[in-house]
Amino acid sequence: MKFVAFERAKQGTGASRRLRISGKTPGIVYGGGTEPQLIEVDHNALWHALKKEAFHASILEMELGGNVSKVLLRDVQYHPFRQLVQHIDFQRVDAKTRMTMRVPLHFKGEEESDAVKLEHNLVNHVMTELEVNCLPAELPEFIEVDLSGLKNNGTVTLKDIKLPRGVKWVSHGKVNAVLASATAPVAEEEEAPKAEEAAAPAGKGGKPAAKTPAAKTAKK
Repeated sequence: MKFVAFERAKQGTGASRRLRISGKTPGIVYGGGTEPQLIEVDHNALWHALKKEAFHASILEMELGGNVSKVLLRDVQYHPFRQLVQHIDFQRVDAKTRMTMRVPLHFKGEEESDAVKLEHNLVNHVMTELEVNCLPAELPEFIEVDLSGLKNNGTVTLKDIKLPRGVKWVSHGKVNAVLASATAPVAEEEEAPKAEEAAAPAGKGGKPAAKTPAAKTAKK
């Protein structure tokens, strides 16, 4: 994806506030062995771009001052309750340096699995993204997880899928992360006793009281 940014000369709370009032979002670009650079981005264009998954998980092309450079989105600060992006950070990409990035997981095939089709299991997506390490050119936009082989009460782990070439999982000490799991539906509880039985008063020994015959109508 490509976006346009402009150089920002002034900094500070007052300058940033005036920038937001004018429909711009203040930001910064850092990394790549050069000094950080202040930028501003059109807020409306940025707001719509942030709704796209690729803007968060892929290498972006930033046009700044007539030059195009490759960057990654690193941080976004939103207003607590207004639809407003207050600040945005980008990191320059070095083609020869490995980087760590979170990549979204795309699940498929769960409706065809035995767990869902035969056993009516509920499938839980335990993880929605995966932290990986790779070169910029090898960064996938997403990682596909096939759940068609999921069995009753089964799981799909990281070892069950094949990562793209050159991509390594950042484990943080975990041996084999669970990506998705199937759970059998909870059995329905037995029907409650009939209302009339539940409401019947107890007799001696805790047994239901015997029904009293209706009184005969007195003869005139």
